Amino acid sequence: MDLENQKRVKEFAEEYGAENIVVVLGAAEGEAAGLAAETVTAGDPTFAGPLTGVQLGLRVYHVCEPEMKEEFDEAVYDEQISMMEMVLDVDDIIQEMTSIRDEFCKF
Repeated sequence: MDLENQKRVKEFAEEYGAENIVVVLGAAEGEAAGLAAETVTAGDPTFAGPLTGVQLGLRVYHVCEPEMKEEFDEAVYDEQISMMEMVLDVDDIIQEMTSIRDEFCKF
């Protein structure tokens, strides 16, 4: 997650309360999604951005997870995401995201 997005997430959490924020990711690999998820939950593991040492504990999901998929209009999901879903290792992404949530999410 780039430094600007870290800054935005931190500002939103401060303004609206961390309990009211849900981060939705769209990374193409489980490892990349996990790194971004860890950043918004446990703090920036690269020690480079505004979330270094900041444990927000935010709820975080990948757009391909069933919980998120249910939230979208089916036609919109099919048009915007379903093609990518065919080439992603969705099981790996779900496993990575679940692991991060179980370990670091506060809400």
